[in-house]
Formats: sequence, C-alpha cells, structure tokens
Amino acid sequence: MDALFVPLASAVGASVDQIKLISCLLIAYPLGSLFIRIPSSQPNLKHCFNLLVSVFFLIPVLNLSWGFVQLLGSVLGTYFIAANVKGPNMPWIVFTFVMGHLTINHIIRAFFNLSYETVEVTGPQMVLAMKLTTFAWNVYDGRVAPEDLDKWQLQKRVTTYPTLLEFLGYSFYFPGILVGPYLDYASYMSLIDESLFKSAEGKGGKERAIPDGRKRVAYRKMLNGLVFLGIFVVLGPSFYYGIAVTPWFVTKGFLYRMAYFQLCGFIERSKYYAVWTLTEGASILTGLGFTGFGPSGESTWEGAANVKFLEIEVPSNFKVLLDSWNINTNVWLRECIYKRVTPKGKKPGFRSSMLTFGTSALWHGIAMGYYMTFLFGGFITTAGRLCRANLRPFVLPPPGAPMTMTKRIYDWTGTILSIAILNYVAAPFMLLSFADSVEAWRRLHWYGFWMVGSSLAFFWLGGSKFLKALQKKEGKIAEKVVTPESHVMPPPLDDVADEFKELQKRMK
Repeated sequence: MDALFVPLASAVGASVDQIKLISCLLIAYPLGSLFIRIPSSQPNLKHCFNLLVSVFFLIPVLNLSWGFVQLLGSVLGTYFIAANVKGPNMPWIVFTFVMGHLTINHIIRAFFNLSYETVEVTGPQMVLAMKLTTFAWNVYDGRVAPEDLDKWQLQKRVTTYPTLLEFLGYSFYFPGILVGPYLDYASYMSLIDESLFKSAEGKGGKERAIPDGRKRVAYRKMLNGLVFLGIFVVLGPSFYYGIAVTPWFVTKGFLYRMAYFQLCGFIERSKYYAVWTLTEGASILTGLGFTGFGPSGESTWEGAANVKFLEIEVPSNFKVLLDSWNINTNVWLRECIYKRVTPKGKKPGFRSSMLTFGTSALWHGIAMGYYMTFLFGGFITTAGRLCRANLRPFVLPPPGAPMTMTKRIYDWTGTILSIAILNYVAAPFMLLSFADSVEAWRRLHWYGFWMVGSSLAFFWLGGSKFLKALQKKEGKIAEKVVTPESHVMPPPLDDVADEFKELQKRMK
C-alpha cells in the first residue's frame, strides 16, 4: 500500500511512515461512527470490529506483520498468566513479562538508531504495556476482599474473567492501538455494553442511551489536531530542538537563541498535541470519554483526553503543567506502580517514588536523554514546591477578596518561568543523546540550571527559614504543598531528604 502514500509524503515533505500514521488516525473517525452503530446486544461483533481494524492498521498499512505477532504474543501471554497464576505475584509476573519484552524492542530500536519518524512496534507496544499491566492488577483486585481496596481499585476490579475474544477486543481497541489513549478493562466493557451512558438514559426519548453532542466534540478535536499537525509540518523544519547543536545557532546572540528555543519547544510539542488530539476525537466517536452533562445540559467528553494544551502552554505553575501532559500515563504510573510498591498500611515514600520514576524512564526507552530530563525534573519539582510554600502566601488575597495586581504578576511570572524551564528540561527528551543534550544546554548558557540552582540555593541557605518567620510575623498561612500527582518525574528532593531522616531515626 506504500504507493498510495508516497506521493502525499513527497508533497508535504514528511516521511511515508508519518503519513501512514496520520492516515490511520483519520480513518478511525468514520470507523468510529460505524463502531457505535453496532448494538450493545452484539458485543462479540464489537470485539471483532476492534481486532480487525487494528490488524488492518498494523499489517497492510504500516507493514508491521512481525510487530503484530509480537503484540499478540504479549496479549496471549498476559491472558494465560493472569488466568492461571492466582497468588499476589501475578501482576508482577505480567509486568516483568510485558516490560521485559518492551525493553528488548527499545534496545533494538536504539541499536539500529531508528528516528522518531520511523513507525515500528515500540509505539503500540508502549500503549499495550499500560493496558496489560493494568488488567493484571484489576484481575488481582477482583480476587481480594473489597475492604482492602481504594476507590479506583474497587471501580476497576475484574471479578469475571473475560473470554479470549473480549480480551483481544480490549487489547486491540482500534482508536488507541497506535498512540493511545490507554484505557482499563472495566472502562472498555462499559463502552461495549453501553453502561457508560447510564446517566443519559431517558434523555431525548431515544431508544439508545448514547447522548447527543458526541460528533460535535469529536470533529472539533479532529480540526484542532489537524491545526497542530499543520503547525508542525509548516514550521517543524525550521523550529526544532536539534537546531541548538547546528553551527547556525551559535552565530546568534544569547537572547535570540533563548527566545528561538522557546518557539522550538512549542513546535516540537505540536506533533504530540496533533496525534493525541486526533486519537481522542476518534475515541469519542466510538463513545469513549463520556463524563456526564455540563451545567447547561450539554454532554461532556473529557475522559479520553491525554493532554490539556492550554494548561501546558499557559500553566500557572510547573505542577499543573506536568499533570496536564500525558495524562493517562500518569494514571497508570500512579495506580499500577506508585501505590503497588508501597507496603500495605504505609504512606508512599522515596522508595515508591524512585521505583515509579525508574519505570517511567524505562517505559520511554533506554536513551540517556530521557534520564537526563527526568532526573533534572526532580530538582525542578523541588524548587516549585519551595516557591509555592514560601512565596505564594505573600501574594494571596484574603478569602473573598478580588484578585490583586500582585497576584496576577506572580501568576504570569510563574507561567513564563514554567514554560522556559520546560523547554530547557525537555531538550534531552527529544535530542536523546548525552553529547547533543549537553551541547544544547551549553549553548543556552545553562540557563535552566541557573534558574533552578539559584532558587534551591536561596531557600536551602536560609531563605526558607527567613520567609517562614516573615509569614508568621505577618499572619500569612502557607498552603499545604502536596506531592505532585505526576509520576513521569522523579520525587522532589525534599521527599528524598525526609526519607533519609526517617531512615536515620530507625537506625537509632
């Protein structure tokens, strides 16, 4: 089928693989409208539809025949292990099996130095790894006493083991097979039997409970995704992180380089906005993502979102930014790693955070750039928490009072600094190699390290103590700073310090 895509790829200056991927995401829209027309009384037909469409995407279109065999192997292996291993180690056996397979393919990708423009098995496999490990934990939760589970675990637990066809339909849910969204088994089955739309029953006098407004939201997502895609296609060749290591970049002044680099960051992220928004729209057309009704009675479809564009590009602080990026991966890391490695009856600490960080890094790949980004993120989250705890109380207006100019200046300063530090820390994530990452940072005069390092030095060398005393003197009450829920970054360093102090107490 390559002959169908080569002319378009040549016309827009993109790789054939990229054109194929976008074509699959767009084809999923009319197929999503067909899928939702299959009545809930025919669930097996829905499962078969998912499986057949995914096979069509992976084999004839993307030429991933061997990739499909590998994905199928992971699916069947998980299905067998979860069904036959009854003990508490079952989810960890599945995790080792699935993540080990993914890591091998990450190593192969690195060995052949494949660029992100090449579509191969690791992309779909990363999505599948989240689904399969989540399923294993959901099955385990279905075998333990309900009183031992939290709210999320109770909602998602699997008490009736699925048939092989049901599990294949779940694993190969076609709108999310290539780039997400990841979903749990309970959510998938509520889509199949249409219990997801229970709150819509009786509205509009329709025979089926599927609420109105789905197409409007879905095609708006498609339009937004195409706009982001257009931005990337038109501006991507001129604005990309790799330009920081070209001879041209050093011919410019520092302020020009820094400003140019900020635009590079947005353009680089636009390709993620494009694919995630496109696949969100296709998922909505199948019915996934329904979250109820708004105050005016309109249906809302926010459950399939993987990114919140405005809260990333105009964030109030770095924590909000992290929580709005790759949302479903954050959920997976929190529910299937962070909570699960914490001993029962204890609060998650440094060990839980570091194991979660390690899983996140390994899930992304083996390139050194990933680890550079995540490691520096620990320092960034620490600086952010210290700023919020020590500075924010001074600018908060009294309860019930209108927003002050001081608070607005504080918020806008936080937005500008968050974006600047995001573009700095994200560079290694895209450049991948250690040498290119260090060279890019050097040509930016290490501004991210100066921003974060000077903040930490100020707070740790007496600034926190002084500001806390001043808060007490002026009657300012600091808000409790909660550990960020985003687990794609390592723990803040103050969490590490607290854990170390606790360890010293135990040793005494």
